[in-house]
Amino acid sequence: MKILLDECLPLISHSLPSHEVHTAEWAGMKGKTNGELLLAAEAAGYEVLVTVDQGIPHQQSNAARKLSIILLRCRTNQIDDLLPLVDEIVQGSGNDPASQTVAIPF
Repeated sequence: MKILLDECLPLISHSLPSHEVHTAEWAGMKGKTNGELLLAAEAAGYEVLVTVDQGIPHQQSNAARKLSIILLRCRTNQIDDLLPLVDEIVQGSGNDPASQTVAIPF
């Protein structure tokens, strides 16, 4: 699975070894608006966007998207708060990824 981490997240690819994981900065998508980011991620072949941006589901329709959005609801975007959610990220990304938003609560 090809996963893009939004720019507000640290690199956690070492915790997702069976997936191809990149940060938005690495992929050249840093600074894009949410709509631009989703379009660029789809064009680059990403299947999942992982973010803590609570506004994405309200700002962007995911109905016609080719990728899913995993929305992390956690205390902070620091690695210590994110690592306990890795198993749920893997489960959320393992579903049919097209056009869904999966919220993972803290």
